Amino acid sequence: MIARRLVVFADDWGRHPSSAQHLVKPLLQSRAVTWINTIGTRTVQLDAALLRRGVQKLRQWSGQRDPSPEPEGAGSRPDILNPAMYPGFRNRFQRHLNAALLGRAMEKHLPDLGDAVVLSTIPIVADLPARVRAWRWVYYCVDDFSAWPGLDSGPLAAMEAAFVQRADRLVAAGDNLAGRLQAMGRTPEVISHGIELEHWRAPVSPSARLREVQGPVVLFWGLIDRRLDPAFLDALSRRLEGGTIVLAGPEQNPDPVLDTLSRVRRIGPVPYGELPALAAGAAVLVMPYADLPVTRAMQPLKLKEYLACGLPVVCSALPAVAAWKDCLDVVDSADQFAERVVMRLLTGLDAQQRVARQRLAGESWVAKSQRLERILFEE
Repeated sequence: MIARRLVVFADDWGRHPSSAQHLVKPLLQSRAVTWINTIGTRTVQLDAALLRRGVQKLRQWSGQRDPSPEPEGAGSRPDILNPAMYPGFRNRFQRHLNAALLGRAMEKHLPDLGDAVVLSTIPIVADLPARVRAWRWVYYCVDDFSAWPGLDSGPLAAMEAAFVQRADRLVAAGDNLAGRLQAMGRTPEVISHGIELEHWRAPVSPSARLREVQGPVVLFWGLIDRRLDPAFLDALSRRLEGGTIVLAGPEQNPDPVLDTLSRVRRIGPVPYGELPALAAGAAVLVMPYADLPVTRAMQPLKLKEYLACGLPVVCSALPAVAAWKDCLDVVDSADQFAERVVMRLLTGLDAQQRVARQRLAGESWVAKSQRLERILFEE
């Protein structure tokens, strides 16, 4: 093990695949890594999702094993801390309380903290650099939290602005996110998302989840929320003479219009390890995102995963897909989306797009992780 520890603030380890987990996994073989699970980014709404999340956090804080699955291919796992927290950062008292709770947990469990690098994908740590002595603080910007649906945007924007100034180094997941940080007066390094080609190209049988679904299948996987454009799905549903639009993934307040679309079927969350088999039963993969501030900022992990599956891909015209536009079909309207998907159902993957996708070989998560390690630990 290399002496200097890595401490990570991000989405709960194993809860769902994330770029932070993909980047950190290769480092587990050579570095001591502590992963800190937190709460407090979402607005508090008394609903079933909040109750489930509350029960999960109470289990974690009481020391019970978290029932959420380990990320596939994780190998070893980091040390995981589940510090008790107040579920919000809306005022000075709440921020001060959480900084105290997190700071005490770090100092209690990490005796080598003064020699550690702290990496955070979430800005709720903004008040910690002034309270906790660490060798280096790094902000890894993966989304525009001020625009994400369901997040407590005002406090998160304020804390991000503070953390951008207090962090020693900055990393952005894309050029569009780098532009946001530059507008705040700092210039980050850019590390785009990677891909595990072996995971996506290994031969698999089509998923049994699609056995009762009428084909051909037009497939989306990911979080089903208000970022999806129901007009795109409605236009495609009306154009299809057969087949099914399958939406796979957890849901957070999706547009009710989705309930009315005759050819749309939602099948719920699918584990990361099963997604290649799900793709094997599909004919076209789609990203029908609306043109919103949050979608213009995001960097979907699924983009390169889709491209690795060897299927036609049809996407909304968003900044994240610009660098890969020769590998897929980019559309600007609901009618164009429906037209292009129907065309790809008939023609399959374009030969030139298939050739252009060969550059995915240079996008491995291992290479991205090595670059991140240099940024984190170089003197």
